[in-house]
Amino acid sequence: MIGDMSIQQIRGSLLAFALFSMAAGVWPQNMIAGSSGNVSATQIAEQMRSHNQAQTEALKHYKTLRHYLVEYRGFSATIAARMDLEVNYDSVTGKTFRIVSLTGSNLLCNKVLKRAIESEKEAAQDKRSTALTTDNYRFQLAGSESLDGRPAYILDVEPLTPSKFLYRGKVWVDAADFMVVKMETEPAKNPSFWISRALIHYTGAQTDGFWLPHEVRSETKVRIGGTAVMTIDYGSYQVEPNASHGAAGF
Repeated sequence: MIGDMSIQQIRGSLLAFALFSMAAGVWPQNMIAGSSGNVSATQIAEQMRSHNQAQTEALKHYKTLRHYLVEYRGFSATIAARMDLEVNYDSVTGKTFRIVSLTGSNLLCNKVLKRAIESEKEAAQDKRSTALTTDNYRFQLAGSESLDGRPAYILDVEPLTPSKFLYRGKVWVDAADFMVVKMETEPAKNPSFWISRALIHYTGAQTDGFWLPHEVRSETKVRIGGTAVMTIDYGSYQVEPNASHGAAGF
C-alpha cells in the first residue's frame, strides 16, 4: 500500500495525525513552597475531572469560526493549504462542522485538513478513553508557574496505554479553576514509521467564564525529509450557557 503511494502522498497523509488533544495552566516557583505539601498530583487530577464535568454540564451551546493553516517544507518545495471551519456545539447533539473555505494544495486539503475533521469526530465517539483523567494517565507534579498572571500547577503526564488520541508531556493546570490552559506534548503512539517526531503546543483561554481551546500548533518531522507545521486558531466563541438549541445544521 505504501509502496503504491507517491512520496508526496506519503508526506501529506502523515500530517493529519497531529491534531488531537487539549489542556493546561501554571504558578510561580516561589508560590509552590507554601502549598505543594498540601496537594498531590492525584488530587489535582481529581479536581480537573470534577471542574471539567461541571463546565460540560453548564456549557450548552457555542459556535465559532476556526482558521486552519498547514505548511510543508521539504527539499526545495513548500506547499500550503488553508481552511475556515464553522463549528457549532450543542450539549445534546454534539458538534457539527461546515467548511466555509478551503484553498491551497489539494493534497494537503484532502489528506490533512479534511482528515483533521474526521479525526476530531472519531475522538469524540469515546470521550472516556481520551479524557485527561487517572483512568488514562499517570500524573506527577513537576512544579508551578505564573501564566498570564494566574497561578497554575505543572504536571508531567504519561499515558497508561498507547493511543493516537493520547499524549505525553507537560500540562499546565489553572490553580483556581483546575482547567487545562496550556500543554506541550507529543503523541503517545507514533502513527507511522515515516514520522520521526511530532510536537504539539496547545493554549486555552476563558470566554464568558468557560475555558475553551485558543490555539494548537503541531510540528511534524518526516523521516524522508521535511517538516509539516499545522496551526489552528479557534476564533472568537459565541457562548450560550443556559439554553440548548437542539440540532443545528450549519
